[in-house]
Amino acid sequence: MASVGNILIEVCVDSVESAISAVEGGADRLELCANLGAGGGTTPSLGLLKMVKQAVKDTPIMVMIRPRVGDFLYSDLELEVMLEDIRTLRDYGIRGFVVGILTRDGRVDIDRMRKIVDEILPLEVCFHRAFDMTKDAETALRDIMEIGGISRILTSGQETTVVQALSKMESLYNLSKSLTDHGVWGLTFLPGSGINAKTLPEILERLLPLGLREIHLSAGRWVANGMVFKRPNMGMGLGGESDWGIWRTQRDMVKDVRRVVDIKVEEHMRRKDAAK
Repeated sequence: MASVGNILIEVCVDSVESAISAVEGGADRLELCANLGAGGGTTPSLGLLKMVKQAVKDTPIMVMIRPRVGDFLYSDLELEVMLEDIRTLRDYGIRGFVVGILTRDGRVDIDRMRKIVDEILPLEVCFHRAFDMTKDAETALRDIMEIGGISRILTSGQETTVVQALSKMESLYNLSKSLTDHGVWGLTFLPGSGINAKTLPEILERLLPLGLREIHLSAGRWVANGMVFKRPNMGMGLGGESDWGIWRTQRDMVKDVRRVVDIKVEEHMRRKDAAK
């Protein structure tokens, strides 16, 4: 469960090893993907999901549904793949799915997202950072609310990192509140990108008063995988570290974020109590 003040920490992982490190570091929930370091996250295999659930039995898991890297404009066949992946993975005790589909002109694809949401419910639905690729964030928020059934939006505020977009994030929180008066079941934001122990204090200072309840991070880096022989001028990926390294969540990075969250949220609660 989330710690002081119910601020939940979600960590995205793409391996059993990373899942264990994240939970040991203090993660409350996992987003499970494949190809996290090189591709930004795609749909994980059923085998990976089963092994992660076995390794971290009591940790809620959100599963990424993304059939490939690249943009979020999908063909009819890709949409069918997404729906079939949902049907395959939804009965394995997961919390829900993370997904997003856009139109060619940069809006949320309302019709296709409704098909996806109908397939997922009653499990949770998170609209992922396809939100950050839309033409207009406020229009995208209204479109997502029109779809219904989506519980949160993972977003960096349409900037590279959340810290760069704090003013936009504040505007989104305020707009969301103006569009719904339900504090418990209303749509929530899950800030993610560039969140670590150093950037977190400013994020919490600005967004806690607006209702921030959860944060998202990878806490990962490329690490050597023990290969001794490396054929020169050859690679199987995007080049650089991704050819010879593996992406791993760092337990200490998650632990540092957990510590900062608990300290800052406790300070926030003391200030609120003093102001009463």
